[in-house]
Amino acid sequence: MHYQNILFDLDGTLTDPREGITRSIQFALAKLGIDEADLHKLEHFIGPPLLQAFMQFYAFDEAKAWQAVGYYRERFQVTGLYENQVFAGVGELLALLQGQGRTLYIATSKPHIFAREIARHFDFAKYFKVIYGSELDGTRTNKVELIQNLLAQEQLEPAQTLMIGDRKHDLIGARSNGLDCAAVGYGFGSHEELLAEAPTYHYPTLAELQDAFCA
Repeated sequence: MHYQNILFDLDGTLTDPREGITRSIQFALAKLGIDEADLHKLEHFIGPPLLQAFMQFYAFDEAKAWQAVGYYRERFQVTGLYENQVFAGVGELLALLQGQGRTLYIATSKPHIFAREIARHFDFAKYFKVIYGSELDGTRTNKVELIQNLLAQEQLEPAQTLMIGDRKHDLIGARSNGLDCAAVGYGFGSHEELLAEAPTYHYPTLAELQDAFCA
């Protein structure tokens, strides 16, 4: 792996946010009179931009979707942020990459104020030069725009930059900006979803991802 700059998605790539996100979605839906007892059915909210997800999965118009996002954040910013687990081996991988002299960034559709607090709380912010996320008003929730902004702000050379993520949005964002991309199979994107985007690399496990940087 020759890449100097490594961009990581957050949810499903560095951490398992399943409990915090699904319980906050459940809370938001309940506020809108929708009872969803099965948290497993809400896991498809993990990864894509939240506003669009509410519109897609529940046929909300934009105004109602923003209302749902507001209710979601009401719980998430207090409780859901911390209902999260760093995947086993992530700390070792980040330390390895840092020790190799690579420059690491987070590129997430999650609002940056939440992403930075998660990285601080779970003690992996120290490995990253900058954590890039969206704005609370929805700006740059699209991974294409987010990565484009990151590359411009940091003046990175696409040929020297790799995006790592677990959903199609990460891979599309990378390809649209001329980046190679690595799909990881331990997150929330299905095998079919990831391979449909023809990623440069595909690593089913975190151990295999780390091995690729040791070769």
